[in-house]
Amino acid sequence: MQVICLQDEAFYALIEQVVFRLKEKNASKQDKWISDDQAMQFLNVKSKTTLQKLRDEGKIRFSQPQKKIILYDRDSIEAYLEQNARNTF
Repeated sequence: MQVICLQDEAFYALIEQVVFRLKEKNASKQDKWISDDQAMQFLNVKSKTTLQKLRDEGKIRFSQPQKKIILYDRDSIEAYLEQNARNTF
């Protein structure tokens, strides 16, 4: 068994690097197209009617690869949320 000794500063720097790499790796794995359930959760809406309204008004992008399958663009949902964000006083 080998023992590696690190100073506190070096240990915490190593932990920060590991966390940064894990976040970077997970961020790249996010799908561009998400399901209606994921979109509803992301937008914090409870009904598919509200999701359809946003889609019909052109506020969020979507793709319909098959008749009953509708996928939503994660980036357009983020842009919609950012566009409707209000600054605090």
